[in-house]
Amino acid sequence: MIREARPDELNEILELYLNLHEDTIPEDSDNLRKTWAQIMDDPNHHLIVNEMDGKIVSSCVCVIIPNLTRGVRPYAFVENVVTHKDYRCRGLAGECLDYAKQIAIRENCYKMMLLTGSKKPSTLRFYEKAGYDCTTKTAFYQKL
Repeated sequence: MIREARPDELNEILELYLNLHEDTIPEDSDNLRKTWAQIMDDPNHHLIVNEMDGKIVSSCVCVIIPNLTRGVRPYAFVENVVTHKDYRCRGLAGECLDYAKQIAIRENCYKMMLLTGSKKPSTLRFYEKAGYDCTTKTAFYQKL
């Protein structure tokens, strides 16, 4: 079942992120709770989850960013695309990306973007199959 995350699902999402690039679950803190509340309260921040067997097994984030160009149309940025290792290759992340695309269309976005640090051909093919083009723009990254 594809849907947006609920406020009571923080711990389950943090556990899923162990399948992304995290080594540990962050310590429960005021900052963690404040950040979670911010995400849940922001109408432009969509934390999309795919649930199977009563468990969140795949997810992505879609943020709608207001914009003054392109006819004052916003754009969407997708981040943290992840599927639990035991549930991969079932189309679950693709469903999350499709859901994000529907949000972007509904919000009248003129484009969607995502970045990946992966160089794996299978990952790059996955994003291409989902409709993303890696040849049109050049992305630059600066770690802070």
